[in-house]
Amino acid sequence: MDKKLHEHQEGCTDDSLACACTSQHGISLQPVMPDPVQDEVCCGSPPGPASTPHERPGYVLLSFVEDFVDTPVGPVPKIKTAWDPKDHIGTVAVRWGIKRNNYKIAPGLYCVGFPDPDAPVLVTANYKLTFDVLRRQIGSLHAWILVLDTRGINVWCAAGKELFSTAEVIHRVQLTGLKDVVRHRQLILPQLAATGVCAQQVKKGSGFKVVWGPIRASDIKRFLENGLNADVSMRRVSFSFMERLALLPVELSQLLKPTLWVLCGIFLISGIGSNIFSLAAAWPRGLMATMAYSAGILAGALVAPAFLPWIPGRSFALKGALTGSFCGIGVILIFYTALQLWDSVALMLFATTISSYLAMNFTGSTPFTSPSGVEKEMRKAIPLQALAGLMAVVTWIGSAFVQ
Repeated sequence: MDKKLHEHQEGCTDDSLACACTSQHGISLQPVMPDPVQDEVCCGSPPGPASTPHERPGYVLLSFVEDFVDTPVGPVPKIKTAWDPKDHIGTVAVRWGIKRNNYKIAPGLYCVGFPDPDAPVLVTANYKLTFDVLRRQIGSLHAWILVLDTRGINVWCAAGKELFSTAEVIHRVQLTGLKDVVRHRQLILPQLAATGVCAQQVKKGSGFKVVWGPIRASDIKRFLENGLNADVSMRRVSFSFMERLALLPVELSQLLKPTLWVLCGIFLISGIGSNIFSLAAAWPRGLMATMAYSAGILAGALVAPAFLPWIPGRSFALKGALTGSFCGIGVILIFYTALQLWDSVALMLFATTISSYLAMNFTGSTPFTSPSGVEKEMRKAIPLQALAGLMAVVTWIGSAFVQ
């Protein structure tokens, strides 16, 4: 019986209608129609995709890699220029500050299309959002992409932190063996990297000439079509209404954790009074202080950046203080009948201080100031904001004793 069964199993194929199955009567060798449920248990689910020659034990092919291109220095990942759902989800998440500090790809050499040794070399940061925007914008181009190790930081900030640097460009060119991949000796770097890269030293250290590309990835195609010439619009940094609003989610996400502590603090100081601590007073007074805190967030993280060009003054801290004072007045009007003079003063200080501090966070995100200007403003503004915050707390507590 065992021998017959063994011979039958050797003769079965995947598309055969015969299936050896056991029953109370023994072995049946009659052809039967496959039962879907039984077939799932007996033969398992349909096979998945076959492994590719590029898979290696312990490594996972990323979703944006569609193939590999053979080069004199070995296979180079060929990347997709269209985003998949995972890329969109990752972009939304990082906009809200989720895993933002580790949203990066491996540095090295990549390519799009079918680049030959004369194809251009575009240099960028390994912050994945920067990398994704670049690959989506270059579309049907045939090009090499040299990704630097900027610790997952975008081009502009990495240049300011000396991560998108002369030394890193030279090191990455040498490490990838780029001189053996392309015949020309030319690198196209984003203009916003200019603060961290010395073109002369790159030429001396790597043999490659630096060509400053446009500010925005959306202009890369036009830049190449124009013979590597950038017009005025490609050299001008914009900070439009929508570009300013794009920064809001990450700013708001950073407030979640400190806000919990702030609300606890507001509740505690709002209950302090002539009876040492009054739970009955903590709720209504805490609500008013919470409204002032919320108004400060609204003014500093939304109103100030949205209307930035039209708010008087150059200092972001001052712009935030102005929007905060207007929103603070709104809170005072809402609770006007329940407030005394010093209550109103404290609420105004709360809203103004919070708004001023949050608006100042946008200083390094705009083309309006330089790194030295950012540091200068922060050195002046932060002590004043701390003093105003302390005055707000003292005034709020003190107002409970004079009612």
